[in-house]
Amino acid sequence: LYSKRIVLFPSKTPDALLTTQIINIAFAGLLFFLFPVFGIAPKTILGIYLICSLISIFVWRLFVYPKISTQSKRLSAVLIASGKEAEELVSQVNSNVRYGLEFSAVWDPASLPSEEDFLTTIKQERASVLVADTHNVHNDHFTALLYKNASVECSLQFVEFEALYEEVFDRVPLSRLSHEWFLQNVSPENTFVYASVKRALDILGAFIMGIITIVITPIIFITNRIEGNGPLFIVQTRMGRRGAIVKTYKFRSMRFADGGAWAGETKNTVTKVGKILRITSLDEFPQFLNIFAGDISLIGPRNDIEILGNRLSEALPYYEARYFVKPGITGWAQINQQYEQGNLSPQSIEESKTRLAYDFFYLKHRSLGLDLVIALKTFKRMLFRLGN
Repeated sequence: LYSKRIVLFPSKTPDALLTTQIINIAFAGLLFFLFPVFGIAPKTILGIYLICSLISIFVWRLFVYPKISTQSKRLSAVLIASGKEAEELVSQVNSNVRYGLEFSAVWDPASLPSEEDFLTTIKQERASVLVADTHNVHNDHFTALLYKNASVECSLQFVEFEALYEEVFDRVPLSRLSHEWFLQNVSPENTFVYASVKRALDILGAFIMGIITIVITPIIFITNRIEGNGPLFIVQTRMGRRGAIVKTYKFRSMRFADGGAWAGETKNTVTKVGKILRITSLDEFPQFLNIFAGDISLIGPRNDIEILGNRLSEALPYYEARYFVKPGITGWAQINQQYEQGNLSPQSIEESKTRLAYDFFYLKHRSLGLDLVIALKTFKRMLFRLGN
């Protein structure tokens, strides 16, 4: 009855871009290699492909797609959900016309209206979409109403609250999590092809990081010595896959070794050299050794220092589930979450909750397409920070 796939908004699935590019490459291959009558050199073919691909995507995304995807009139919707996340959804959707949807009525699942009042409201508001928190709606009368009346008389499109929340915020609603949710949406292993390609890309990325690390190490050593005494590298005990303890290697960016405390909880400060290392993420590059060893990946939920990981596990339900998969140097949360001014990582329980919501979104939807988007956006962020 309920639609898990949102058809109200333009799809933001990262696989769509990857699929488009694969089709583009296949078409170019068929054109130039199966029909070599054009007499164009391979280098010229590559140049033509890159230029045409860039122009096509640019024109499609900026001019064509917005016109065919934008709805001329916002659809009226009814929401059956409660709590902070429901309020966030209503505020975000109703304040932004690009969604093509507006909530005209909101009901608490614990106090649903009568059948007559329900149908009256639907007709008065001319609602065409019903978004419901199916995990918290346990009302036999309401269920019968959906099947027998609303779907026929009102022609409603039914959408799950969780699916819509994910579509809007790119994270999962933490209050809706349960053991059943993890059984249905998260598995520690993915397909053999995905795991093999991901590992190959990890090795390639670690090789590049290793070369960069070797080149910049003398420069960082000299600048560290100019600023003051202290070790060049630090070794941190961090959480690995399934809770395993992993020793990770980083360039030192603080006055002394970081024990996992948040800003304001310690007198430890970032060095001048360390600030540059953090902005450019170069402090993370020595972890190429951990990637080669298979302890971590390039992309995945960011692993915590052991002390901090234990602290968050006690404070946040299901927190340890983020380690179902191999942790990474960068991830979905790192490219999406906005932190307080001057911070590059969560510095409170609330910020860690938001990061957890992004992490679980990654666990649920992880794929090569999503990993590609994370990699590209991470590179973009590094350049943006460097420019500042």
